[in-house]
Amino acid sequence: MNNSSSVGPLEGIKVLEYTGEIAPWAGKILAELGAEVIRLEPLDGSHTRWYEPFLADTPHPEKSLFFWHYNLRKRSLALDINSESGKKIFLKLISDVDVLLEDQTPGHMLELGLDYPQLAAVNSDLIHAAVTPFGQNGPRSKEPAIDLTILAGAGPAWSCGYDDHKLPPVRGGGGQGYHTASHWAVIGILTAIIARKELGKGQYIDVNAHAASNVSTEAASYSWLVAEQTVQRQTGRHAGVRPSSPTQVKAADGRWINSGVPARQGKDFQKTYDWLDEAGLLEEFPEAPLLQLGATRDGFLNLGAISSGEDPEGAAIFAAGRAAMVLLIESLSAYEYFTGAQQRGFQCGIIYSPEEVIQDVHFIDRGFPLEIHHPELNQSFIYPGVPYKFLGSPCEIKRRPPLLGEHTLEVLLEIGYTPENIEVFQSENILS
Repeated sequence: MNNSSSVGPLEGIKVLEYTGEIAPWAGKILAELGAEVIRLEPLDGSHTRWYEPFLADTPHPEKSLFFWHYNLRKRSLALDINSESGKKIFLKLISDVDVLLEDQTPGHMLELGLDYPQLAAVNSDLIHAAVTPFGQNGPRSKEPAIDLTILAGAGPAWSCGYDDHKLPPVRGGGGQGYHTASHWAVIGILTAIIARKELGKGQYIDVNAHAASNVSTEAASYSWLVAEQTVQRQTGRHAGVRPSSPTQVKAADGRWINSGVPARQGKDFQKTYDWLDEAGLLEEFPEAPLLQLGATRDGFLNLGAISSGEDPEGAAIFAAGRAAMVLLIESLSAYEYFTGAQQRGFQCGIIYSPEEVIQDVHFIDRGFPLEIHHPELNQSFIYPGVPYKFLGSPCEIKRRPPLLGEHTLEVLLEIGYTPENIEVFQSENILS
């Protein structure tokens, strides 16, 4: 019996997920939104079940924290899809689902005789989303790639790193190339679900991870195409065609602050002056008169005029505001500066590690961390929750990631197979 909570805006949508490591994030998002996601695995399980880290540093296919993270709320069906009987079961599954999500090498589904035309003949309402490194066709379509090479070849890595360009670019963590492609896949799937109501049929979605990553490069491509200007990476801040001032400052307690934007209008310069006074730092800040001068200005400082040299006085005022911000950060603990900045309407953020964020009092108050019980381990674990709240159809996630083949029999019974049929499949060794 399916024991998942019947909640979420995608309740009633069924998804068959046949993925490796490129697109399970898309399946996770759909599952979190309430879709029923069936993770199709080979008989020996997805290779991602062997991705570290492992619970208690014990390598085991049921203890991969990587697999846990990407497969919360899904069900697992273990099936030999290469066998003739397995293909028949797959087609029966297709007849019962709304979406097929897969990330197989281009041509793989065709070789199996399970490409979109074959599947659409079984279920004309099917939405088939295929996520690959380079798309289904073109000169690079079958080139091998990993998240690292996708980010390198699509542009994002160029924009990440340090002002010192003698150092190589930096790859962001967390499978960002795969995640970006997965987000576009979800957008495409949701759009196709809407379009299906008008078209009266499903459609094929060809998601290109390489292209998805390229359109996420802070307008770098567009800067070149339109202005022939190349963005340059900058330590701890946005890549841009023009250098900007540093934004990361170490607080008195050794924590780092992303300082955001300093004062830019009269009232903010006055707030900065008053804050220095309250902190007893005015005597240490000889540029204080410039803050008072800034307080007399109407509206926002024109950064364009400052950068072009048209407003030297504004440049001096702006520099004083930034210097005051740095002095305050270096003189206060990170949390003292953060709360003080928030009270005064200034943007800033403490640079947290991912594990620190999940313990943030704001996140806890909003119910973001989820406690999920693993009955087979007799333990509960904290998972990151969903980043949105649907008041009309709230998302609720209670089911842990599936054990290998945990729901095979359950799913087959749901689509009309009898216990006798299943015994035959088991004798053929195509189920797990």
